[in-house]
Amino acid sequence: MPRVGERAPSFRLPDQDGVERSLEELLTNKRFLVLYFYPRDNTPGCTAEACSFRDALPDLRDGEVEVVGISTDPPEAHRRFREKYGLTFTLLSDVEGRVARMYGAFREERGTCARKTYIIDSSGVVRAVFEKVKPDGHALEVLDTVRKL
Repeated sequence: MPRVGERAPSFRLPDQDGVERSLEELLTNKRFLVLYFYPRDNTPGCTAEACSFRDALPDLRDGEVEVVGISTDPPEAHRRFREKYGLTFTLLSDVEGRVARMYGAFREERGTCARKTYIIDSSGVVRAVFEKVKPDGHALEVLDTVRKL
């Protein structure tokens, strides 16, 4: 699990359209990347968290911040989730939990991601980690942290 000040582990995962995306690509031309892990699409907590990021996205993007969600759901589920809630940020599919394990965000007993968020700077260094994430209002907490960095 990467800590503040350490390099974020590199990865490649398919997005909601099945296109492979890498950490390095997601960091391009952005000041920060918010990488948030969540358990499942279309569940109450995950929907609240995703919609809070959707609603905060204009302010986050003003600060040159990219938001990316990761769960163990397949790309098709991510695509439907994005369409249903008007999400305009990337969702990555980590079906086997490989990347979630690298980031210390996998719940073995459930086979899903745990809620955990990383803020990664443009050089790939972790600048903040949120271990205890409450879905409601989390995006505003992230926005506040980004503004202080």
